[in-house]
Amino acid sequence: MKRKPSSIDVAKAAGVSQSMVSRAFTPGSSINPKKRESILNTAKELGYRPNIMARSMITRKSKIIGFVCGYLENQYYPLALEKLSRQFQANGYHSLMFFADHQNSADDIVQEFLQYQVDAVILASISLSPDWIQACHSFSVPVVLFNRAIDSDTVTSITSDNYEGGKKVAHYLVETGHKKISYISGFLESSTNKDREQGFIDGLKDKGLAPLSIENGNYCQQQAREVTLALFAPNSKAKPDALFVANDHMAFAVIDTLRYELGLNVPEDVSVIGYDNVPLGNSLAYNLTTMNQSMEEMVDLTVKSVLNRIESPSIAPKKIEITSDLIIRNSVANRGQLS
Repeated sequence: MKRKPSSIDVAKAAGVSQSMVSRAFTPGSSINPKKRESILNTAKELGYRPNIMARSMITRKSKIIGFVCGYLENQYYPLALEKLSRQFQANGYHSLMFFADHQNSADDIVQEFLQYQVDAVILASISLSPDWIQACHSFSVPVVLFNRAIDSDTVTSITSDNYEGGKKVAHYLVETGHKKISYISGFLESSTNKDREQGFIDGLKDKGLAPLSIENGNYCQQQAREVTLALFAPNSKAKPDALFVANDHMAFAVIDTLRYELGLNVPEDVSVIGYDNVPLGNSLAYNLTTMNQSMEEMVDLTVKSVLNRIESPSIAPKKIEITSDLIIRNSVANRGQLS
């Protein structure tokens, strides 16, 4: 049986050291681009492929990042996960994806992904209990929350400033002349929803108002549709003149329901404002006014935080919040106050 070529064989054939061969196969390593290309071509001619598992046993690094996601219906998360995966790949890491119920914690699958000896765990749209965070730390596996936060100083979290974002929405709707404003919430126990809702309530209070109603949409388009139908039912005593919807994913369902099931115009009859600023919101079909969560900034900060924690485990975790800006389009009417 023919022996498989080794890195030593590649080094001899290419006239370089074995360590240089290793660097040639390591993304981001310090090596002349032409030299890297020459080594890779030599390896291809010999039929050599690096043994990643063997390398991980030596370095005690798997070069795998574990992603746990609980909510891919929202366009924000597939796009963010793609950007995260590409950035990690550019830094020599591979992605391993797990899925969980976004209404529960990821505790049930933590033991499973720890068996893969991942170098770090990123939780997107889902949280983890303090006990399991501690378990990850005991295995020297840093945990980073993407677009979620928990009350813990042992985990890094990256979010937008959801509280201030909710406040900005409230101020804008009042300043454009709206007085009967309802909120369609996300998953009630999520940090994103709690902060957006409280910021919205406090923002209305700043202007001497209170929400007309707070409805549970649960980050689900079908529930958002049902809530909208109920709010504008013939027997409804107080119909909103504006709706703040906890994310764009639900806001699209709300707009479709208002237009095609209730025969109402947006924004002439009802204004709608969302949160996230996913690409579909900028389409002619919706032209959605929304709060922008800078995906690029959140992804960059997440990748940087994870790599820093892997390289320097002693770095203290921290809560990172980025500023959100209001993107004004055509789904909110000016009812006479904002000049």
